[in-house]
Amino acid sequence: MLNIKDLSRTGTIIFLFFIVCKPAISQDTLFVTLPEFLERGLSNSGQVAYESGKVDLARNRVRTVKSQRIFPRLELNTQHGVVPGVESKRQDLGEGEYYLDPDLENDWNNWAVFTRAELSATQPIYTWGAVSSAVKAAEAGAKSAQYEFSAVKAEARIQLFDLYYSYLLAIEISRILEDANEQLNRVEKNINEMREEGNPDLKESDVFKFEIFKSEFVTRRVEVQQSLDYIKRVWDYALQAEPGVVYMPASNFLDPVPYELQDYDYYRANAVQERPELRGVEFGITALEKRLEAEKARQYPLFFFGITGSFANTPNRPRQTNPFIRNNTNYGSVGVGFGIRQNLNILSMRASVDKARIEYKRVNDLEKAVSDQIILDLNERYREAAVAETRMKQTEEALVTARNWVRNEQLNYDIGFGDVEDFLDAVQKELELRVKLKQNVYDLNKKVAALYKAGGLPISQLNLK
Repeated sequence: MLNIKDLSRTGTIIFLFFIVCKPAISQDTLFVTLPEFLERGLSNSGQVAYESGKVDLARNRVRTVKSQRIFPRLELNTQHGVVPGVESKRQDLGEGEYYLDPDLENDWNNWAVFTRAELSATQPIYTWGAVSSAVKAAEAGAKSAQYEFSAVKAEARIQLFDLYYSYLLAIEISRILEDANEQLNRVEKNINEMREEGNPDLKESDVFKFEIFKSEFVTRRVEVQQSLDYIKRVWDYALQAEPGVVYMPASNFLDPVPYELQDYDYYRANAVQERPELRGVEFGITALEKRLEAEKARQYPLFFFGITGSFANTPNRPRQTNPFIRNNTNYGSVGVGFGIRQNLNILSMRASVDKARIEYKRVNDLEKAVSDQIILDLNERYREAAVAETRMKQTEEALVTARNWVRNEQLNYDIGFGDVEDFLDAVQKELELRVKLKQNVYDLNKKVAALYKAGGLPISQLNLK
């Protein structure tokens, strides 16, 4: 039977066992698809968040202008305090006739709470369309801000798209260099064997070329590793990675995006209809047109309906009964009527109208400038995408030829008729083409995404995974 001392020893051993066997803190790896990467990157973007604030301000402007349609001026002022009462030595005067006593005095032994409230409001009845035009201008301005925000998001989405595929490119090139390293080790082993055997087929020039290639290869490996580390750091920043969490692409292979190049007119027609920059300018034109109408309407008289009311109450002060006499501490009044308000500063009003007219003309000129820029940008993106597609396909064909070359040189080498220089050239060419193909695939994906953006097409139509 175990005694207390044995139980204590056993518990200590179990405790130490759990301490020793406690798993070390390891990093969690999360695999992220491209759509998930884009969504999370946009939600963490400071530039996107900043631009979204402009949309909120534009919507706030709409609510502010709409609020001017119903009682744009409605004020309530109140005052509160304590005041002394009044006393009269004349017995022939009632409290409502104290204004007739020139010797009326304050009663410093009688204090009471003083309360006064004043309400005033004006409601426009006819403004010559100034209010309705201002509302339409604010609504069009809000839509313009929304499209400007869409353009910023599209640009940010393209940058994140490039970053995602940069990671895949770095992974692919790292894998290619690992394969190439195995081939170089094999070539080096063969060269050493030929040296030991005194094989006359081995030329010193072949050895020098191999050594040079090997040195360049080491440099290339370091460059790729540094690029991969750089991309990882940028990924962590873009995704706001938590400590101990490593984000990686859901796939380790860089393939061309599903894509078929359409006619140029297809992208042009879509760009004219869908580019957010152009739609934003169109709503900007509407906003300034309505603003110009509002400024013109403000030159005419404003007809309004007004309400005013005032009330004061102090218990120790009598209300005066004479309608021409008013006790400011105890009274009540109300008034309702119509009025006309006219700004007589004609020069100032004309200047405001001229300013609105100039801004309206400027935004019309801006529409032409934006259209020109979109067409030029689309032409350039279309050309780049077409060239990138051809370059990738031709590199694929060249890589097939290079692989056949390596296979042929390897076969000759195995049967003893191979040449070191030819084999090394074949291996080097295959390595260059493998890297070039992945680089061209990356360029193609990048150019296609840029073409979609230039054509006003969302890159989500590429069926990204």
